[in-house]
Amino acid sequence: MISVKQVQSKSDLKHFVKFPFSLYKDSPYWVPPIIKDEIASFDKDENPVFKTADAQFFLAYKDNKIVGRVAAIINWLEVKEQGLKKMRFGWFDFVDDFEVSKALLDKVQEIGNENQLEYMEGPVGFSNLDKVGVLTEGFDHIGSMITWYNHPYYQSHYEKHGFSVEKKYTESKFLAANADPKLFYKANLLIKKRYGLRELNFEKSSEIMPWVDKMFDLFNDSYAKLSSFVKITDIQKEYFKKKYISFINPEYIKFVVDAEDNLVAFAIVMPSFSEALQKANGKLFPFGIFHLLSARKNSKDAIFYLIGIHPKYQNKGVTSIIFNEYYHTFKKRGVVNCIRTPELEDNIAIHQMWKHFDPKVIKRRRTYVKDL
Repeated sequence: MISVKQVQSKSDLKHFVKFPFSLYKDSPYWVPPIIKDEIASFDKDENPVFKTADAQFFLAYKDNKIVGRVAAIINWLEVKEQGLKKMRFGWFDFVDDFEVSKALLDKVQEIGNENQLEYMEGPVGFSNLDKVGVLTEGFDHIGSMITWYNHPYYQSHYEKHGFSVEKKYTESKFLAANADPKLFYKANLLIKKRYGLRELNFEKSSEIMPWVDKMFDLFNDSYAKLSSFVKITDIQKEYFKKKYISFINPEYIKFVVDAEDNLVAFAIVMPSFSEALQKANGKLFPFGIFHLLSARKNSKDAIFYLIGIHPKYQNKGVTSIIFNEYYHTFKKRGVVNCIRTPELEDNIAIHQMWKHFDPKVIKRRRTYVKDL
């Protein structure tokens, strides 16, 4: 018999975070989070997302053993401001037992019905900066710190329980050597001259901080038209600034500004921490921090996390400026592979941006939806 219990204590929350460590203990592709950071992200007093969202966390038990977990999420900005009566769910992991996955999804559905919502979609996080999608192809590729990895059987559980595909995402990879400067160098010079633009490069995190709020404002402007976009609030900006920006290698953040120093484009790339996180196995100390710091400086894989361009400058070649700057940085750092995080299959503009670099799709993922 399956029982589902709500996470109530710090001990329960630790069990929630650590469940995948046992589920994927034999997988060479799963990338574990830092346990302390993951717990902190679910702390309603620490993560400002809970000022505009509610979440309940659940564990499934069978024979007194944890066999699954799920987070049931309502983003009230989405519900009240956008009119999307959506029940979100994420951090959905389970053993290959249809009764287990059904019991967890039934709990999500119950909460959605209690709040008069119309449908449930997952796996998704709290906002657009969280992880998204269940992996459906590419199980033999290592995961990343900003995506979920899952066993191949997950897809069949969604379909068994009456879910249909809502959104499709791809993740691609190309050789850094494919970013031949002759593809963008001349365009870079032309675009800068035509629109009075210039690039900003950084050597220290402290140099970036004065620009971060403008970057998040531009992020909101750039992605506002995408489906299910939820804007980043001012409080969340501060949270992400403290949590992430200072840890990213500053050389991997590029800005483009106009003649009045207005931010018109940005890109955030991160060195891959996947292998370092596997070595850390959920703990920063005593040695995990050294693996992460080494990857920050020496990783030969670069992950493109976010690119944002002001609507006024979209489709005007501004990305040539960004690519030109990354070419020099990657050459200096000896980067071999460039990896793109999940991008909507129907986002034609983003796919057009990369086409000259001969990208190869290495993973596909989906979100699933069901009416309540």
